[in-house]
Amino acid sequence: MKKIILLLVIATMAFGFTYDNKVITVKGSDTMVILAQRWAEKYMESHPGITIQVTGGGSGIGLAALINGSTDIANASRPMKPSEREKLKQRYNSLGVEVKTAKDGLSVYLNEKNSVKELSIQQIKDIYTGKITNWKDVGGKDAKIIVYGRENSSGTYVYFKDNVLGGQDFTSTMQSMPGTSAVVNAIVKDANSIGFGGAAYAKGIKFAAVKKDATSKAYIPTEENIKSGNYPITRYLYLYLKTRPSGEMKDYIDWILSAEGQSIVTKVGYFPVR
Repeated sequence: MKKIILLLVIATMAFGFTYDNKVITVKGSDTMVILAQRWAEKYMESHPGITIQVTGGGSGIGLAALINGSTDIANASRPMKPSEREKLKQRYNSLGVEVKTAKDGLSVYLNEKNSVKELSIQQIKDIYTGKITNWKDVGGKDAKIIVYGRENSSGTYVYFKDNVLGGQDFTSTMQSMPGTSAVVNAIVKDANSIGFGGAAYAKGIKFAAVKKDATSKAYIPTEENIKSGNYPITRYLYLYLKTRPSGEMKDYIDWILSAEGQSIVTKVGYFPVR
Protein backbone atom coordinates (compact mmCIF):
# COMPACT_ATOMS: atom_id res chain seq x y z
CA MET A 1 0.00 0.00 0.00
CA LYS A 2 2.86 2.39 0.89
CA LYS A 3 4.46 1.66 -2.47
CA ILE A 4 1.22 2.52 -4.32
CA ILE A 5 0.84 5.81 -2.45
CA LEU A 6 4.47 6.72 -3.16
CA LEU A 7 3.99 6.02 -6.87
CA LEU A 8 0.88 8.22 -6.91
CA VAL A 9 2.76 11.08 -5.25
CA ILE A 10 5.67 10.75 -7.71
CA ALA A 11 3.26 10.72 -10.68
CA THR A 12 1.41 13.74 -9.31
CA MET A 13 4.65 15.70 -8.93
CA ALA A 14 5.82 14.70 -12.40
CA PHE A 15 2.69 16.01 -14.07
CA GLY A 16 2.58 19.21 -12.04
CA PHE A 17 -0.62 18.50 -10.08
CA THR A 18 -1.14 19.12 -6.36
CA TYR A 19 -3.93 17.90 -4.17
CA ASP A 20 -4.72 21.37 -2.76
CA ASN A 21 -4.65 23.23 -6.10
CA LYS A 22 -7.93 24.06 -7.82
CA VAL A 23 -7.72 24.27 -11.61
CA ILE A 24 -10.26 26.35 -13.55
CA THR A 25 -10.19 25.97 -17.33
CA VAL A 26 -11.34 28.77 -19.64
CA LYS A 27 -11.67 28.40 -23.42
CA GLY A 28 -13.24 30.26 -26.34
CA SER A 29 -13.41 33.72 -27.84
CA ASP A 30 -10.22 35.10 -29.39
CA THR A 31 -11.68 38.57 -28.86
CA MET A 32 -11.61 37.88 -25.13
CA VAL A 33 -8.43 35.83 -24.80
CA ILE A 34 -6.15 38.72 -23.77
CA LEU A 35 -8.74 39.97 -21.29
CA ALA A 36 -9.22 36.46 -19.88
CA GLN A 37 -5.45 36.02 -19.51
CA ARG A 38 -5.15 39.33 -17.65
CA TRP A 39 -8.00 38.36 -15.31
CA ALA A 40 -6.38 34.99 -14.64
CA GLU A 41 -2.92 36.44 -13.99
CA LYS A 42 -4.22 39.07 -11.57
CA TYR A 43 -6.51 36.68 -9.70
CA MET A 44 -3.81 34.02 -9.28
CA GLU A 45 -1.48 36.60 -7.73
CA SER A 46 -3.73 36.83 -4.67
CA HIS A 47 -5.05 33.24 -4.81
CA PRO A 48 -1.97 30.98 -4.90
CA GLY A 49 -4.09 27.84 -4.51
CA ILE A 50 -5.91 28.50 -7.79
CA THR A 51 -4.66 27.77 -11.31
CA ILE A 52 -6.62 29.32 -14.19
CA GLN A 53 -5.79 27.96 -17.64
CA VAL A 54 -6.89 30.17 -20.57
CA THR A 55 -6.97 29.21 -24.27
CA GLY A 56 -8.63 30.75 -27.32
CA GLY A 57 -9.91 29.11 -30.48
CA GLY A 58 -13.14 31.05 -31.01
CA SER A 59 -16.52 31.34 -29.28
CA GLY A 60 -17.94 28.29 -31.07
CA ILE A 61 -14.96 26.19 -30.01
CA GLY A 62 -15.31 27.31 -26.41
CA LEU A 63 -19.04 26.61 -26.26
CA ALA A 64 -18.51 23.18 -27.83
CA ALA A 65 -15.91 22.49 -25.13
CA LEU A 66 -18.38 23.55 -22.44
CA ILE A 67 -20.98 21.19 -23.86
CA ASN A 68 -18.61 18.23 -24.07
CA GLY A 69 -17.25 18.88 -20.59
CA SER A 70 -13.67 19.78 -21.48
CA THR A 71 -13.77 23.33 -20.07
CA ASP A 72 -15.26 24.94 -16.97
CA ILE A 73 -15.90 28.33 -18.57
CA ALA A 74 -16.58 29.26 -22.19
CA ASN A 75 -15.71 32.77 -23.33
CA ALA A 76 -18.03 34.06 -26.05
CA SER A 77 -18.28 37.32 -27.97
CA ARG A 78 -21.84 36.43 -29.00
CA PRO A 79 -24.90 35.06 -27.21
CA MET A 80 -25.23 31.30 -26.94
CA LYS A 81 -27.38 29.82 -29.70
CA PRO A 82 -30.64 27.98 -28.87
CA SER A 83 -29.18 24.83 -30.45
CA GLU A 84 -26.16 25.04 -28.13
CA ARG A 85 -28.38 25.52 -25.10
CA GLU A 86 -30.43 22.48 -26.13
CA LYS A 87 -27.27 20.34 -26.34
CA LEU A 88 -26.25 21.56 -22.90
CA LYS A 89 -29.70 20.70 -21.54
CA GLN A 90 -29.59 17.21 -23.02
CA ARG A 91 -26.24 16.51 -21.39
CA TYR A 92 -26.49 18.35 -18.05
CA ASN A 93 -30.20 19.10 -17.68
CA SER A 94 -29.32 22.79 -17.64
CA LEU A 95 -29.64 25.66 -20.11
CA GLY A 96 -26.37 27.06 -18.80
CA VAL A 97 -25.54 30.26 -16.96
CA GLU A 98 -24.75 33.46 -18.87
CA VAL A 99 -22.55 36.16 -17.31
CA LYS A 100 -22.11 39.52 -19.06
CA THR A 101 -18.58 40.60 -18.21
CA ALA A 102 -17.74 43.55 -20.51
CA LYS A 103 -18.92 45.64 -23.44
CA ASP A 104 -17.18 45.95 -26.78
CA GLY A 105 -17.57 48.27 -29.70
CA LEU A 106 -17.26 45.84 -32.59
CA SER A 107 -14.91 47.92 -34.71
CA VAL A 108 -14.31 48.39 -38.41
CA TYR A 109 -10.57 48.59 -39.08
CA LEU A 110 -8.94 50.62 -41.85
CA ASN A 111 -5.32 51.15 -42.82
CA GLU A 112 -4.02 54.47 -41.50
CA LYS A 113 -3.28 55.62 -45.07
CA ASN A 114 -6.90 55.16 -46.15
CA SER A 115 -8.57 58.53 -46.79
CA VAL A 116 -12.00 57.15 -45.86
CA LYS A 117 -12.95 58.26 -42.35
CA GLU A 118 -16.53 57.04 -41.89
CA LEU A 119 -18.93 54.41 -43.17
CA SER A 120 -22.64 53.77 -42.65
CA ILE A 121 -23.92 50.37 -41.58
CA GLN A 122 -25.37 49.95 -45.08
CA GLN A 123 -22.01 50.71 -46.73
CA ILE A 124 -20.25 48.22 -44.46
CA LYS A 125 -22.88 45.64 -45.30
CA ASP A 126 -22.50 46.32 -49.03
CA ILE A 127 -18.73 45.93 -48.80
CA TYR A 128 -18.93 42.66 -46.87
CA THR A 129 -21.61 41.15 -49.09
CA GLY A 130 -19.71 42.11 -52.26
CA LYS A 131 -22.03 44.83 -53.55
CA ILE A 132 -19.38 47.54 -53.15
CA THR A 133 -15.89 46.52 -54.29
CA ASN A 134 -14.08 49.83 -54.89
CA TRP A 135 -13.13 52.51 -52.35
CA LYS A 136 -14.24 55.28 -54.72
CA ASP A 137 -17.86 54.19 -54.13
CA VAL A 138 -17.59 55.21 -50.46
CA GLY A 139 -15.59 58.40 -50.93
CA GLY A 140 -12.08 56.96 -51.20
CA LYS A 141 -9.59 56.51 -54.01
CA ASP A 142 -10.09 54.35 -57.09
CA ALA A 143 -8.80 51.05 -55.68
CA LYS A 144 -10.15 47.56 -55.09
CA ILE A 145 -11.31 46.89 -51.53
CA ILE A 146 -9.45 43.97 -49.95
CA VAL A 147 -11.82 42.37 -47.44
CA TYR A 148 -10.65 40.57 -44.31
CA GLY A 149 -12.77 38.82 -41.68
CA ARG A 150 -12.87 35.92 -39.24
CA GLU A 151 -13.51 32.20 -39.61
CA ASN A 152 -17.05 30.91 -39.03
CA SER A 153 -16.25 29.43 -35.59
CA SER A 154 -15.68 32.99 -34.34
CA GLY A 155 -18.34 34.70 -32.27
CA THR A 156 -17.30 37.97 -33.89
CA TYR A 157 -18.03 36.45 -37.32
CA VAL A 158 -21.49 35.34 -36.18
CA TYR A 159 -22.32 38.65 -34.49
CA PHE A 160 -21.17 40.67 -37.50
CA LYS A 161 -23.15 38.49 -39.88
CA ASP A 162 -26.32 38.68 -37.80
CA ASN A 163 -26.19 42.35 -36.79
CA VAL A 164 -24.40 44.10 -39.65
CA LEU A 165 -25.11 41.91 -42.67
CA GLY A 166 -28.66 41.13 -41.58
CA GLY A 167 -27.96 37.41 -41.90
CA GLN A 168 -26.66 37.61 -45.46
CA ASP A 169 -23.56 35.66 -46.49
CA PHE A 170 -20.13 37.23 -46.58
CA THR A 171 -18.61 37.92 -49.98
CA SER A 172 -16.68 34.96 -51.37
CA THR A 173 -13.64 37.24 -51.74
CA MET A 174 -13.32 37.78 -47.98
CA GLN A 175 -10.08 36.41 -46.60
CA SER A 176 -10.87 34.59 -43.34
CA MET A 177 -8.23 34.97 -40.65
CA PRO A 178 -7.65 32.70 -37.63
CA GLY A 179 -7.79 35.50 -35.06
CA THR A 180 -8.36 39.20 -34.58
CA SER A 181 -4.61 39.87 -34.32
CA ALA A 182 -4.19 38.30 -37.76
CA VAL A 183 -6.89 40.61 -39.15
CA VAL A 184 -5.15 43.67 -37.69
CA ASN A 185 -1.75 42.57 -39.04
CA ALA A 186 -3.26 42.19 -42.52
CA ILE A 187 -4.81 45.68 -42.36
CA VAL A 188 -1.48 47.21 -41.28
CA LYS A 189 0.21 45.77 -44.38
CA ASP A 190 -2.47 46.61 -46.96
CA ALA A 191 -3.52 50.21 -47.61
CA ASN A 192 -6.70 49.12 -49.43
CA SER A 193 -7.96 46.66 -46.84
CA ILE A 194 -10.85 46.58 -44.38
CA GLY A 195 -11.44 44.33 -41.38
CA PHE A 196 -13.47 44.01 -38.20
CA GLY A 197 -12.93 42.93 -34.61
CA GLY A 198 -12.81 43.99 -30.98
CA ALA A 199 -11.90 47.55 -30.04
CA ALA A 200 -8.99 46.40 -27.86
CA TYR A 201 -7.04 45.06 -30.84
CA ALA A 202 -6.79 48.35 -32.78
CA LYS A 203 -3.00 48.81 -32.79
CA GLY A 204 -1.33 50.33 -35.85
CA ILE A 205 -4.61 50.82 -37.70
CA LYS A 206 -7.51 53.26 -37.41
CA PHE A 207 -11.20 52.92 -36.66
CA ALA A 208 -13.77 53.80 -39.27
CA ALA A 209 -16.36 56.05 -37.64
CA VAL A 210 -19.68 54.25 -38.04
CA LYS A 211 -23.12 55.78 -38.55
CA LYS A 212 -26.50 54.10 -38.34
CA ASP A 213 -27.63 55.44 -41.71
CA ALA A 214 -26.62 57.95 -44.39
CA THR A 215 -27.99 60.96 -42.50
CA SER A 216 -26.75 60.05 -39.00
CA LYS A 217 -23.64 61.28 -37.23
CA ALA A 218 -20.68 58.88 -37.29
CA TYR A 219 -19.06 57.65 -34.07
CA ILE A 220 -15.95 55.70 -33.14
CA PRO A 221 -16.03 53.06 -30.35
CA THR A 222 -15.01 55.08 -27.30
CA GLU A 223 -16.25 54.41 -23.76
CA GLU A 224 -18.48 57.49 -23.89
CA ASN A 225 -20.03 56.44 -27.20
CA ILE A 226 -20.52 52.86 -26.01
CA LYS A 227 -22.21 53.95 -22.76
CA SER A 228 -24.47 56.46 -24.53
CA GLY A 229 -25.48 53.93 -27.19
CA ASN A 230 -24.31 56.24 -29.96
CA TYR A 231 -21.87 53.74 -31.41
CA PRO A 232 -24.14 51.45 -33.46
CA ILE A 233 -22.27 48.13 -33.23
CA THR A 234 -22.07 47.52 -29.49
CA ARG A 235 -22.12 44.04 -27.96
CA TYR A 236 -21.55 42.24 -24.67
CA LEU A 237 -18.71 39.82 -23.98
CA TYR A 238 -19.89 36.74 -22.09
CA LEU A 239 -18.81 33.92 -19.85
CA TYR A 240 -20.89 30.74 -20.01
CA LEU A 241 -20.99 27.97 -17.41
CA LYS A 242 -22.83 24.65 -17.35
CA THR A 243 -24.58 25.36 -14.05
CA ARG A 244 -24.76 28.07 -11.39
CA PRO A 245 -21.23 28.52 -9.97
CA SER A 246 -20.29 27.79 -6.37
CA GLY A 247 -17.15 27.73 -4.26
CA GLU A 248 -13.94 28.87 -5.96
CA MET A 249 -15.69 29.24 -9.32
CA LYS A 250 -18.26 31.65 -7.85
CA ASP A 251 -15.50 33.60 -6.10
CA TYR A 252 -13.68 34.03 -9.41
CA ILE A 253 -16.79 35.16 -11.31
CA ASP A 254 -17.69 37.59 -8.52
CA TRP A 255 -14.16 39.01 -8.67
CA ILE A 256 -14.40 39.51 -12.47
CA LEU A 257 -17.54 41.60 -11.89
CA SER A 258 -15.97 43.53 -9.00
CA ALA A 259 -14.37 46.95 -9.34
CA GLU A 260 -10.92 45.34 -9.56
CA GLY A 261 -11.95 42.89 -12.26
CA GLN A 262 -13.73 45.58 -14.25
CA SER A 263 -10.70 47.87 -14.04
CA ILE A 264 -8.81 45.24 -16.04
CA VAL A 265 -11.54 45.41 -18.71
CA THR A 266 -10.71 49.10 -19.14
CA LYS A 267 -6.94 48.54 -19.15
CA VAL A 268 -7.22 45.93 -21.91
CA GLY A 269 -9.29 48.28 -24.07
CA TYR A 270 -12.88 47.14 -23.60
CA PHE A 271 -15.58 48.78 -21.50
CA PRO A 272 -17.00 47.95 -18.05
CA VAL A 273 -20.26 46.06 -18.00
CA ARG A 274 -21.81 48.46 -15.50
